Amino acid sequence: MNKLGFGFLRLPGAGSKELDWPLLEAMVDEFFSGGGTYFDTAYTYLDGMSETALNRTVVNRYPRSSFHIADKLPSWKVTRQEDCSRYFSEQCQRCGVDFFDVYLLHWLNQANYAIAEKFDEFGFLNRLKAEGRIGKTGFSYHGDADTLEKILQAHPDIDIVQLQINYLDWDSPAMEAHKCYDIVQHYNKEIVVMEPVKGGILADLPEEALQLLQQASPDESAASWAIRFAQSLEQVSIVLSGMNTMEQMRDNMRDMMPLSAEEYVLLEKVSEMMAGSIAVPCTGCRYCVKNCPQKIAIPDYFRIYNTYSRFPSDGWKMKPVYVSIARANGKASDCIYCRQCEQNCPQQIPVTDWLEKAAQALE
Repeated sequence: MNKLGFGFLRLPGAGSKELDWPLLEAMVDEFFSGGGTYFDTAYTYLDGMSETALNRTVVNRYPRSSFHIADKLPSWKVTRQEDCSRYFSEQCQRCGVDFFDVYLLHWLNQANYAIAEKFDEFGFLNRLKAEGRIGKTGFSYHGDADTLEKILQAHPDIDIVQLQINYLDWDSPAMEAHKCYDIVQHYNKEIVVMEPVKGGILADLPEEALQLLQQASPDESAASWAIRFAQSLEQVSIVLSGMNTMEQMRDNMRDMMPLSAEEYVLLEKVSEMMAGSIAVPCTGCRYCVKNCPQKIAIPDYFRIYNTYSRFPSDGWKMKPVYVSIARANGKASDCIYCRQCEQNCPQQIPVTDWLEKAAQALE
């Protein structure tokens, strides 16, 4: 069993001035050699660099028939119907293709769904499909189960729903991952999973939780347990992983057995342990940063704060890292409580509250 898709969001060198092109090309080659064919990108990923990186490392180096590209229309950016065609044309140019195997509306929730309906974005997808410009249609979703069902009732002709699914969010009242999965399964739509490792959180477990997994399977990484959880779900066709090292690629490309009943119980125990160890459940998607008027490096500060909350006695080691990041960005205490970050957060984190705590701990 291997349903891995290569997510082009967290790439080697991302966050620096230049991607690590030799490593990225080597990882693409490794992905192909292991039987992988599905690549996922979006207009806004890495400020557009994701699509051009896909062009450079995949499209320009492999026959078009040997891979599948999933791209996404930035649905919330549309302010008039003509924008849809403009974005699509720009994405084709960036990726160096004239056809997308999968084309989704990006980041639907209650607010963005209203925008999609206002500008007939689902109709736009259907027209592209009829013209042979795209294959499968659908949307990526971050929202509540009720709104998801409303969308599927209104648009029964879509093919795919991309959902955030991982074992930590599975029974979370805030994320409703299990409920969303059941709804999509009821409508018999294909599911593509994003954030199976929850932005790396499930690759860095507390020692007690990690020991539980190692006792059950000494040679299996913490991340592979998370990938295997998502791959074990019947309705899931692709599990995306954003990888930035060759070790991650090779670990994720291994053939995996579906979870047993006993292993599901084990992950429930790990999830219970994790619930009390993660201060801020941030996945590092950086949607919060895009419109921050103070240019605060929110995900970076939350990553440091999460480490601080687990090892407060090592705070002296973390504060210099915080200061270094703050030199080029707004500090946590610079927040003006406009709450644009909270409106943009797929994880529904009370960002401003946690920025206060981060400032108190790290400044």
